[in-house]
Amino acid sequence: MPSNDLKSSVILVEYSDTFDEQLSNYHLPEEQLQFTSMPLDKIKNPQVSNSAKHVLILENSVPVGYFALEDGEKLLKYTNNPEARLLTAFSIDSKYQGKGLAKNGLQLLPDFVRNNLLGTNEVVLGVNKRNTPAYHLYLQTGFVDENEFYEGPKGPQHILHLTV
Repeated sequence: MPSNDLKSSVILVEYSDTFDEQLSNYHLPEEQLQFTSMPLDKIKNPQVSNSAKHVLILENSVPVGYFALEDGEKLLKYTNNPEARLLTAFSIDSKYQGKGLAKNGLQLLPDFVRNNLLGTNEVVLGVNKRNTPAYHLYLQTGFVDENEFYEGPKGPQHILHLTV
């Protein structure tokens, strides 16, 4: 399938509970769970700010991926930019990995932020130094490594920046 066809069927949408049943069947292998969270666990976590945006990557109306765009205190560990959002818990359901969906979803991120988070001019994230595939994916999709690090609960993380 040409990548244009794939791209046109991939969209980002804000989470709604109409997707809960599909998300309850979401699966990630253990080696990925050390770096991320299951979507419903993150969405229902009371410690996540109420103003966080929970975003689903849909392919042909099916949720195949998830991430959160957080603000507040957690964001300040990664940047002092008050107009930034922190991308957390990025994942692609294991049934859909290896099809370029993560890359397609991240390529849609700047437009999604511009259209849904007015006043946001940057997305930052922390990626564990041991998570090399994710690190390279983020760099391929426009994130920039400014050689900053954050000591996370699971080890050192590269702090990456994406201007939107």
